Amino acid sequence: MWGTFLVFVFFFVTVSAKDCLPYTIDGNVIACICNSTYCDDTPENEPIVPEKGSFYWYVSNKGGDRLRMTTGKFNSNKTSSVSGEHLILNSKKKYQTILGFGGAFTDSVGINLRKLSPATQDQLIRTYYDPKVGSRYNLARVPIGGTDFSTRAYTYDEHINDTSLEHFQLTYEDYEYKIPFIKKARELNPTTKLLSAAWTAPTWMKTNGKYNGYGFLEKKYYQLYADYLLKFLDAYKENGLDMWAITTGNEPTNAYRLHFPLNTMGWTPQTMADWVANYMGPSLALSSHNETLILLLDDNRNVLPWFVSPTFTDRNASKYAAGTAVHWYEDSNTPATVLDWTHDSFPDKIILLTEASLVPRTWGTPKVVSEIWKRAEMYASSIIEYMNHWAVGWMDWNLALDERGAPNWLNNTNDASVIVNPSKDEFYKTPMYYAIKHFSRFVDRHSVRISITNTATIKTTAFVTPSAEIVVVLCNRNNSSKTMTLTDLDRGTMHLTLSPNSINTVIYQ
Repeated sequence: MWGTFLVFVFFFVTVSAKDCLPYTIDGNVIACICNSTYCDDTPENEPIVPEKGSFYWYVSNKGGDRLRMTTGKFNSNKTSSVSGEHLILNSKKKYQTILGFGGAFTDSVGINLRKLSPATQDQLIRTYYDPKVGSRYNLARVPIGGTDFSTRAYTYDEHINDTSLEHFQLTYEDYEYKIPFIKKARELNPTTKLLSAAWTAPTWMKTNGKYNGYGFLEKKYYQLYADYLLKFLDAYKENGLDMWAITTGNEPTNAYRLHFPLNTMGWTPQTMADWVANYMGPSLALSSHNETLILLLDDNRNVLPWFVSPTFTDRNASKYAAGTAVHWYEDSNTPATVLDWTHDSFPDKIILLTEASLVPRTWGTPKVVSEIWKRAEMYASSIIEYMNHWAVGWMDWNLALDERGAPNWLNNTNDASVIVNPSKDEFYKTPMYYAIKHFSRFVDRHSVRISITNTATIKTTAFVTPSAEIVVVLCNRNNSSKTMTLTDLDRGTMHLTLSPNSINTVIYQ
């Protein structure tokens, strides 16, 4: 196993967690295998707070470690020599408050869960949402109607010109694939906040009369569409699920993409502002869901901040909009500074990453060995980047897919953090799962990001939790070990050697 301390550190494994049951290909650890009776976890009786002067160090890496914990001690001498990369942490310099981490309960997730035995279903939900042994997820995204990760395109009212919405009704998918599993997550972690988003309005409310393509909400249906969404909120509340927030709709800019096949409905910055200010905002405020927040955009950051500016700069619209929901799919050609620009322009509005996923799928292909760990590093690097640029949380897309990255009615298959194999009644926790857990397990809601430096080779972010622990996450994407010194200006110095291609979480008082 990779990873040793250099000086001033004594290390030993102290907690008897269930170890990863490795899924290997040609000697490479691709995932950890879980079934109805066994799944690697973080032990319930794990000592959360290290003794003063000590720290815990959790490591996952390409070599096969999965949240392997060791413990070490600070050198309290603040003039201690520096070796390797030098990071400086200042806990007095604080930034945004963290909301949390989570993923989406799509139809495809529920379909795959239904193919497992009840005990294995419970194990999978537990591995994400159990605050004792799981990832401590506390956010969940809920599609309003169908997405590409459904077996068909649908909304809740396709009766043409049903202006009274008398035919509105939830579907089989809600009752079989979404509601039961969201309830299980909520039972495990009652603090879980639900975020809902529609991919499209009913087709007869749109300019093109289609689920996808160059279509926009007709102005004469602005109020009716707000009423439609309120009916969704009512229906889920009647099933015991209240929504913390609702977005203005998934990826509206897809409507501008020629021949784009996915379900979508377009907005312009101005029409979105008009709809929020004069229709959705007032309707929500006067309803029984008046505590449900509105998040704008739910799309890639390449349109920030100009797409949200008309809403946030309009006094009437801004009072109804709590922040911006962002996706990561154009991040490679859009600098993270647009998040800073958005925050600096509208500092009272939150930024939440609501969707990340990777295509094409690698699971079940020859590329899985060479690509699967790279994808974990992409997740970890993204979370670090978003945290360091004012995001309050980060959400994965599908919580679980099958070995084909499906089902998907458009064959738009993805990788997922958990892959389901119903033929063996088991599921596989890929490295992407652990990349997120390095944050979600340790960075509690109401944690606050604090100042820490990066280097050219080690990317990091840091937080102080509500219980006054310091949590530092470091990502070494290099193929070689990296020696580093972390200086906490209040507590002293630690020396670490980060293993090649590793994600590391360090915790201390």
